[in-house]
Amino acid sequence: MISSRNFRLAKSAACFGLAALLSMAATAQIAAGTTGIDTTGDAKSEMNACLTGRTQQDRQTCMTEVRNANAAKRAGKIDNANGEFAANALKRCDVFKGEEQVACQARVVGYGKTDGSVAGGGAIRQVETVVVPPGATNVRVMPQTSSDIVVIPAPQ
Repeated sequence: MISSRNFRLAKSAACFGLAALLSMAATAQIAAGTTGIDTTGDAKSEMNACLTGRTQQDRQTCMTEVRNANAAKRAGKIDNANGEFAANALKRCDVFKGEEQVACQARVVGYGKTDGSVAGGGAIRQVETVVVPPGATNVRVMPQTSSDIVVIPAPQ
């Protein structure tokens, strides 16, 4: 049996750990995906990727996208949000509150299981959450999925 003091200490440590994890993820750089297009912004290199079939798009669509992106770049219309992609992804979770928000943030930073792909029509992210009941001093977690588990402390 866990004492009330030890439970509060464990809960505080869990909250701190999750906060640290989320702050590290917010500063992480997003790696180049598997689109076949490099991240240099060099239209010649990107067009070559289209012509050699190293992208997930058909050749004509790929070449159109490269031309459109290059035209937007020349016109000064490219906005990459100062490269803060991870922080922007976490902001999408702001519409949720409480345990739904924590679960959303966990999925965004990479916990859980992801099925599908953007190229395939969408990525489904799944994370199992366990909410500690108020007043609980001892909790047994029995996973129901093969996904990562996020333990959410009881609301105060």
